[in-house]
This record gives sequence, structure tokens and C-alpha cells, in this order.
Amino acid sequence: MKKVLSANQEGWNRNTALCVNLKTILRRERMMKPGKGYTGVLKRDVICEDFHYDEHYTFIETLPSTNGKRNPRVFDGEFITVTLWGDGTLHPNFKQMEIGKDFTVDGYALAVCDEIRQALKSLIEK
Repeated sequence: MKKVLSANQEGWNRNTALCVNLKTILRRERMMKPGKGYTGVLKRDVICEDFHYDEHYTFIETLPSTNGKRNPRVFDGEFITVTLWGDGTLHPNFKQMEIGKDFTVDGYALAVCDEIRQALKSLIEK
């Protein structure tokens, strides 16, 4: 039997946000599928004190949790990862650099630059 939580049950604060715009940044799908649960971070972008406009929220799907990491990865590329910290800031992190026989400094720098641009375009609203 499934346990249903009451609205005033200890530890839960229930609220319904009406008339909101929700931007989703998903890893595997272009649009959310009905009935499917997604793991991620939901952030309220605009504080709406008056009801003159709709509030805006952003949902960023994260990679599956591994051993309770605090800062989820929101972008995982070949050269960098981007993590979302608890204060809402994005932090790019370099992956280990592999120097082989075909390695060039300029080629590596351009590839990293392209990947940083790709990550920022997908994570930051224009």
C-alpha cells in the first residue's frame, strides 16, 4: 500500500506555483516525457513580488549521483566538466590532460575553448 503524505505532515512544505515559465536543460531528451521522473536542480530565476508577470524557473538535469557527491555535474565533456554548487554558481573543471604523440598545444587549447563555449551555451540562457 502506498503511503500518502498529508499537506501538514512534519518535514514537508507544500506549495503550488501557478503561471510559471519553466526552462528545462535535459541531458538525454529534447522534451520531458510524461510520467518520467528526472533527477536535477530546480532554481527560481526571478522573484515575482507582484503578479504583473509570470515567474521563471530553470530545471537542470544532473548526472546520476555517485556516492552522495555534493556538487552535481551539469556538463560532462571530453576535456572539462561543469559542476553546479549549492550557491547556484557554475564551476568548470579540467579533466586530466593526455599528452600523446599527436598532441599540440594549439589543438588542445582550441578544443578546450570550443567545449567551454558549448557548455556555457547549453547552461546559460541568452
